[in-house]
Amino acid sequence: MQLVIKRIVDIGAASLLLLLLLPILLIAAFGVRLSSEGPILFEQERCGWRGRKFKCLKFRSMFVNQAALVDSQLLGESERRGVLLKMTRDPRVTPIGAILRKTSIDELPQLLNVLRGDMSLVGPRPLVPHMLEPYPDFRRVRAEVRPGITGLWQISARELNTSALHMMPYDLDYIRNFNLWLDCKILLSTPAVLLLAKGAH
Repeated sequence: MQLVIKRIVDIGAASLLLLLLLPILLIAAFGVRLSSEGPILFEQERCGWRGRKFKCLKFRSMFVNQAALVDSQLLGESERRGVLLKMTRDPRVTPIGAILRKTSIDELPQLLNVLRGDMSLVGPRPLVPHMLEPYPDFRRVRAEVRPGITGLWQISARELNTSALHMMPYDLDYIRNFNLWLDCKILLSTPAVLLLAKGAH
């Protein structure tokens, strides 16, 4: 019953937020369009509920020729180790993209993923497949719930964002102890984390 209520809340809240945040969404889209060539939205395959892959939406924050701006060997090695490549001054990120990432505005298109049923407002972070390949048991447990725009890890240790290993204790804790009150507490804690912009890059 709680999962049914959670889904109803997801649909209602995501619809309302899309309406309320429409001016910000339009400004962000305009900024991305002016910042560099390429699409406004970036689609990336992520691992989702019941093991399904889905296209996670974000405002594009990188140049389209990003592969030419970073050492391909370094990128390949990171993927083989299941680690997300993060750099303090990432040459792949556009100037407007840096602002969108810092404020987490780049994540707002994921409200559409919530409406589609790919994601929830609250849940484990949707990860790219290579980050979960070294941890098949963890991948199976994570598949029991929809990934979320925010979650227990996001409000607790957002700066540890390069490996699924860092997220594991928070995700397992959330999945084991899921209830609607926990979702409410996470949602109420999220604005303060966003304002601090800790770990957002």
